[in-house]
Amino acid sequence: MPGAYVWMGLLAAGTAVATWMARHYALRGNLMDQPGDRRSHTVATPRGGGIAIVLVVLLAGSYLMAQQASSPALWLGFLPGLLIVAGIGWWDDHRPLSPWLRLAVQAIAALMLAVGAGWHSGHWLPALVAFGSVMVLVNVWNFMDGINGLAVSQAGLAATAYAAVLGGAWGWLALGLVASCLGFLPFNFPKARIFLGDVGSGALGFALAGLLTVATIDVPIARAPLLILPLCVFLVDAGFTLMRRILCNESWWTPHVTHVYQKAARRFGHAAVTLVYAAVSAITLALMLAWPHITLGQSVWVVAVAYSVVSLCWFASRSGLRE
Repeated sequence: MPGAYVWMGLLAAGTAVATWMARHYALRGNLMDQPGDRRSHTVATPRGGGIAIVLVVLLAGSYLMAQQASSPALWLGFLPGLLIVAGIGWWDDHRPLSPWLRLAVQAIAALMLAVGAGWHSGHWLPALVAFGSVMVLVNVWNFMDGINGLAVSQAGLAATAYAAVLGGAWGWLALGLVASCLGFLPFNFPKARIFLGDVGSGALGFALAGLLTVATIDVPIARAPLLILPLCVFLVDAGFTLMRRILCNESWWTPHVTHVYQKAARRFGHAAVTLVYAAVSAITLALMLAWPHITLGQSVWVVAVAYSVVSLCWFASRSGLRE
């Protein structure tokens, strides 16, 4: 294996080149996100740039799987699952599909990762984590991909956290995901020249679900609850917003601009909100890594306090951002 900096530099550069090519493809094919009442941007912008991240992560993962031939089950669940989640997103970017078709394809990908996790670990719990995390994170990243730099920066921070606790090939893959996010970010922040699209947001959610699954297998059970700390900001905003829309009998699966991050972006701008969310996630990342030796009860307590604080901030922010 090359050194970590060489590995990340090559993958970041590859992602940047692929993103540049994806942007030109989108411009030639008129693959554009148009502004509207249910969008947070004001100018037509190319979409589908996340295909660059997908290609780089798939290539990196295929290389790492070849280097780790003794334990292919997880890789055989992860790589094809990532491919089909990205594929249905790429299709949807070109021609909008039924949300139920996309959900069904995501469930197939989740099942593939779950089988791989169960086969690799010999236990049912990692399989359950795999299935649930795919179904949640793929859709959360899709819901939260609405302003410049937010989804890709949050994915990069979460991948950094998992890179810190994972060893071997999966640790290298986590670093590869960080690098691909860094390679894409200049095209998406502070001014978006291309959006991730469903191909990118779904793939980021799936990749993080895969890393989370492997981390639950690798880390001591006492530290396992801490693994959801880097996902806190997105899970809270997406979770409470979804719950509110369901309780209000709204069509929760349709695009909207009622997330706290969207309301805040209209008042303070995209860059400020993305940076604030990144700062909060950096704190949760630090909390995850702060206790190398901790009991299960303490882990649960730390997670409960962190999620409670972020939830209170969410309710306070929503109240202060009423329009």
